[in-house]
Amino acid sequence: MSKEKILIVDDEEHIIELLKFNIEKSGYEVVVAMDGNNAISKAKSEIPKLILLDLMLPGMDGYDVCKEIRKDNLIAHIPIIMLTAKGEELDKIIGLELGADDYITKPFSVRELTARVKAVLRRVNTKPLDVRYNFSNITIDFEKHEVIKDTKKIDLTLKEFELLEVLIKNKGKVLTREMLLDKIWGYEYIGETRTVDVHIRHLRQKIEDDDKSPKYIETIRGIGYRFNNEYRRD
Repeated sequence: MSKEKILIVDDEEHIIELLKFNIEKSGYEVVVAMDGNNAISKAKSEIPKLILLDLMLPGMDGYDVCKEIRKDNLIAHIPIIMLTAKGEELDKIIGLELGADDYITKPFSVRELTARVKAVLRRVNTKPLDVRYNFSNITIDFEKHEVIKDTKKIDLTLKEFELLEVLIKNKGKVLTREMLLDKIWGYEYIGETRTVDVHIRHLRQKIEDDDKSPKYIETIRGIGYRFNNEYRRD
C-alpha cells in the first residue's frame, strides 16, 4: 500500500529537514520544493494529499502560490496548511481568504504540526454515510468531495467542503461559530471565530445565486449559521 504524499514548501533547509524527518517518521512520503514556481510544478506532477506551504518564499510568496493552486482545477482540491513567522490576525485572514485550510505560526512544535496534518488527512479520507445530497440546482457527492451546480463543477477547498457538509447534515439547526470551529478544525481555536465567517463568505460566493442575499446558508445574528434548503422570503 502506497504512502500518502505530502509536499513541503519552504526555502530554509533546516526547516525542511526537520519537517521531512518527522513527517516521514509518522508514515508519510515527502516531496520538497524551495520556491513558489517549483511548488506549483511539484503539486501538478506529484498531486500530494496535502501541502505545507511557507508564506515567506523567494520570488512568488506563499500567498501567490496559494492563489495559483486554487485557480487550477487539477490541484485546487488539495488542502493547504500555511507556515509562517507572522502571527498577526490580518495575515491569518489573508491566508484564509486566499483558500488556505489552516494556518500555523512559527515557531511551532513538530508534535502539533503532525497532529494537524493527521487530522486533515483523516477528514479527507473519511467516507460519509450519505453519499449524495441534492437541493435546488446543486448536487453534492460527499464521497468524491464534489459540488455540481447547473452541471458545472464548483471547486471548494477542504475546509469549505467540510463546513458545507456539517451545515447540511445539521440542516434546520442553528450551529454556533464555536461549534463549527470545534467540529471542523478539530482543535482549540480560541478567539478565532472570524475564521468561520471567512469560509462562510467564500462558500456563499460559490453556491448561492446571490451571495449578498443568501438563500441556503442563513446568518442567525449573534449566534451562528443554519442551512435551510426550504428557503422562503418573508
